Amino acid sequence: MESLELLENFLSKISKDGRVGIAHIGLYACLVGLWKAKGCQNPLVTFGSKVMPAAKIGSTATYHKLIKELNDYGYIKYERSFSNVQGSRFYLIQQ
Repeated sequence: MESLELLENFLSKISKDGRVGIAHIGLYACLVGLWKAKGCQNPLVTFGSKVMPAAKIGSTATYHKLIKELNDYGYIKYERSFSNVQGSRFYLIQQ
């Protein structure tokens, strides 16, 4: 699946989901961009410190809240890494 198709499917699905706001959309779009830049490999392995500036998120609490919600709502699968050397895993679920 290509990144544009992944993003289009996400946008189509969230149009009926009132829980998802603009911050979720920006974060998801950023994850798709990073996923594409890293060769479209699932899972995307990266650090929150790389994602937050690109998604224009300044607070780690906000970042973790949004990631948790996207995971809980079924838009991504998130496996947090508590390591400084190994990034967290993000599975972009193909809707």
